[in-house]
This record gives sequence, C-alpha cells and structure tokens, in this order.
Amino acid sequence: MPVQRLRWRPSQWSLQTRVTAVSIAVAGSLLVLGVTAFYFAVRQALYDGLHERGAVAIKLLEDDLHRTDPPAVLTPDVPGFSLIQVVDDRGVVVASSPILAGHPAMTAHRPAEANKRLSRTITVPGVSSQVYVVSERVRAPGGWRTIHVGTPMADLDHARGFFTGALGVAVVLISVVVGVAVRRSVRRATRPVCVMSAELAAITGGEQPRRVTVPDSRDEVSELAESINRTLRRLEGVVERQQGFVADVSHELRSPLTGLRAQLEVALEHPEDEDWPAVARAALADADRLQNIVTDLLIMAKLEAGLQLVRRPVDLGDLAHTEAARRRRRVPIEVDADEGIIVEGTQMHLVRLLTNLLDNAERHAATLVRVTVRAEEDMAVLEVADDGSGIPDRDRERVFRRFQRLDESRKRDRGGTGLGLPISREIATAHDGTLEAADSNGGARLILRLPLKGR
Repeated sequence: MPVQRLRWRPSQWSLQTRVTAVSIAVAGSLLVLGVTAFYFAVRQALYDGLHERGAVAIKLLEDDLHRTDPPAVLTPDVPGFSLIQVVDDRGVVVASSPILAGHPAMTAHRPAEANKRLSRTITVPGVSSQVYVVSERVRAPGGWRTIHVGTPMADLDHARGFFTGALGVAVVLISVVVGVAVRRSVRRATRPVCVMSAELAAITGGEQPRRVTVPDSRDEVSELAESINRTLRRLEGVVERQQGFVADVSHELRSPLTGLRAQLEVALEHPEDEDWPAVARAALADADRLQNIVTDLLIMAKLEAGLQLVRRPVDLGDLAHTEAARRRRRVPIEVDADEGIIVEGTQMHLVRLLTNLLDNAERHAATLVRVTVRAEEDMAVLEVADDGSGIPDRDRERVFRRFQRLDESRKRDRGGTGLGLPISREIATAHDGTLEAADSNGGARLILRLPLKGR
C-alpha cells in the first residue's frame, strides 16, 4: 500500500504553533529531567537514612551477641527495623525477631568481609511490601555471625506512588502553563507582523502611497516595519520614475510618428503633385529619429538591468584622440591627454560615452571643444569643455534626466532624444565612476571620473 503523506506536518504549522510546541517540548524535557533527578536524590537520601539507622540497629545487636550468643529473643531497639535475623556461616538462622520466627534467612547474601555493611531491597515471604535490609558480618563468641536487620517499606512505597504521581501532574500542569504563556507571548509579538501583512496586502499600484504601521516597541519587529517602509518608498520612487519614463517615451515617439504619418497622408492625397524623393528623405529622417530613440532606450534598459560588463584595459588618452579624429565636426576638437591613463572597462560603452559628450559639446560650442585626460590620485579624469553658453547652475542635474532637454538644446537640434547624457552617466556608474557638470569660466564643462587600473 502506498504510504500517505502527513497532511499536518510540523513544517506547515504556523509560527505561533511551532514556537509553542518547541517551548512545551523543551520545558517538558527539562522538567522531566529535573523531576527524575529530584526523585532519585530524595530516594537516595531516604535510603542513606535507612542505611544509617540499620547500622545503629546492627551495632546494638552486636553488643548483645558479645554478651549472649545466641540471644534468646531479638527485640528491635531501633524504631522501624522490626525484622531481625542472626545467621551463622552455614546459613542457619540462630536467632530472629518474633515476626520472623521459624522463617529461613531473609537473604543469602552477606558481606564478603567483616565489619562491612551490605544493604539491598528484597522480598520477604509473609511481608506484603518490599523490605530494606542492612547486613553485616561480625565476630561473636560462638563464631562468625551475619546480622540482618530489615524494615518494611509499605509507607515508603505508598509515599513513592503519591510522590511520583504528584510530580507527574506538576510536570503536566507546568507544561500547560508554559505553553499558554508562550502562545500568548508569541501571539502578542507577531500581532504587528499580521497587521503589516494585512496592510501590505491592501497596497496596490492604483492606491495612494501607503506605509505599514511601525510598532512602538524598539525591537526586530519595528526594524522590520521600518525596512518595509524604506522599501515601499524606494518602490514608490521606481513606480513614479517608470510612469514618468513611459509618459516621456510616449511623447518622444508620438512626435516623429505623427509627423511621418502626416507627411505620408498629405503625399497620398495628391500623389501626382508630390516630390517623392523629398517625401522619402523626410520619412527617412523621422525613421532615423525613431531608431535612435529605440536604440537609446535599449541601452538604458540594459544598463539599468545590471548588465555584466566584460572589462579590459582601455587607454583613455588614445580613446579621446581616436574619437576626436574619427569624423569631421562643426568645430575643431583639441585633445590634451597624458600618457598611460589606463582604466578597466568595456571599450564599446566608453566609446559611446565619449561620443555622447563630444556630440553634446559640439552642439553647443561656438568655436572650440577641448578634451583633457589626466590622473588625479587613483582616478582617471576626462573633461569635455566647450565655449558655448554653458549650463545654468539650476539645470546641472536636470540635463542627466531622461528626455530632459534645455530650450537651447531644442533650438540647436530638434532631432535629439534627450538620452545622451543620461546614458553617459549610466555607463559611468556601471564602471564605478561618476559623470557631472562642473563650474566653468565659459561654456559647459563635463567631468568623467573612473578608477585607474590597478589602483
């Protein structure tokens, strides 16, 4: 028959149930161990007391043996030890108390040496309970004798049963009390977590920004609530940026698409009067703008997704010379680069970064663009400066936002996407560097800092 799986496995229990069960198990185990140790300690103390009292009784009987061997009648001199026998080395009872008259020896065991006491619990015929017997081998006028003194343990057996039952009930009651206390404590401790769970479940993308309730206690639960709120704030910022990004993308894509559609519709209304090569060139320009936007968006998405870069040594000075001379530009570009400025990076991305900076500088420059490459401590510094109108202080961070183009930039280049500088900053960040707009005596000045190789 197939074995059925447990439908109520401990791994499926709630935290409250698991903690309570573990607490009861641990408390019960410790209580059982403690009660057991206590029971055996009390038992040993009782047996030690009986042993000492038996030794006193044997001592008194030994004195009687030295006077009369064997004594006619053995009377108990120690309360409780009513069972007395004197046995010779052959095992013959030579004297006994009235209770044991005519009975054989209580036990065949005797100490191996003289003056050595032996104690044990035995069953004696005619006695309803166990008997605790203390035996000692002594020298008497008539030869060696073994004295057995015993006490019935009826009261002790009764007390032991009551004692054991009471301890068992105490263990159960204490375990129940511990379980109830732990369960209530865990419920009280996890109540804020349940509240936070309900609040998180109620948060949806369409609702107003919400936060979970932070409990007044200064403990791990309050730290969890604060961490959740920090995460919610970050997620809220991500959602807001995403919504803004979608709106900007929609706006940027709508313009060339609308223009392209309008041109084609007008041309198709009177196809015989249209200059179709001119229409095709205009449509191709809009298509190029759409392609540039899509390409930049793909690059931004890859960079924000944490794309792993394959890094190799790149000489920033050589890269600056190469990109400055790669194509003819509207204004000349001067490059002043120190030798041996090596960084670890992906050359394709660094080329895109430098190209964006040069295109931006060329767009705003009046007569000249200057590129400087140098080392500062453990950083490689690349500056691109132009002699244009510059970037106002209030807009130095704005130019690194997506689709954010200043009025002058829109006048100079209506086909731009507004993603060049944001992509450049993302590339710098992916290479553990920074890109920022700095003060300048005239024109714009963008500074790229990347860690030097081996520093």
